[in-house]
Amino acid sequence: MLEEQLVAIIESRADEVARTWYREVKESHYTPGFKNISEEEGLEMATNVYRKLGYWLTPSSDKDVKYTYEMFGESLYNKGFRMEEVVMVLVFIKRYLWLHLLEQGIMSTNLEVYRALELNNKVVLYFDRAICFALEGYNNARERDRR
Repeated sequence: MLEEQLVAIIESRADEVARTWYREVKESHYTPGFKNISEEEGLEMATNVYRKLGYWLTPSSDKDVKYTYEMFGESLYNKGFRMEEVVMVLVFIKRYLWLHLLEQGIMSTNLEVYRALELNNKVVLYFDRAICFALEGYNNARERDRR
């Protein structure tokens, strides 16, 4: 199935996709806080998503998604990131996933594009939830600081 092929491509090339993502996010005016993040730490953020994409897209990962991204949001808050930067970091991770797949040129027929859109729907839902949970973690950390 094409969906499994696309996921396998991202998982097998996680390091390459993460490096491309890292260069962009490090230079983006949307994520100035990233200038204070080491390359190793930055790459880990993206590769953790890309390497386990198949798992993250399964319903059984729901609790892990919630916990992982609450901790992600809390961590970025503690590093001094603004809330909108948390969102943009995740948006960039999603964007580079799709840019890499498009570069592969494997979606050439209408049927392949349609099947890729099915995967896209799952990826969008995953990242929507990840952003929501990251912001919950961010807000929880901010509330603890205020007390």
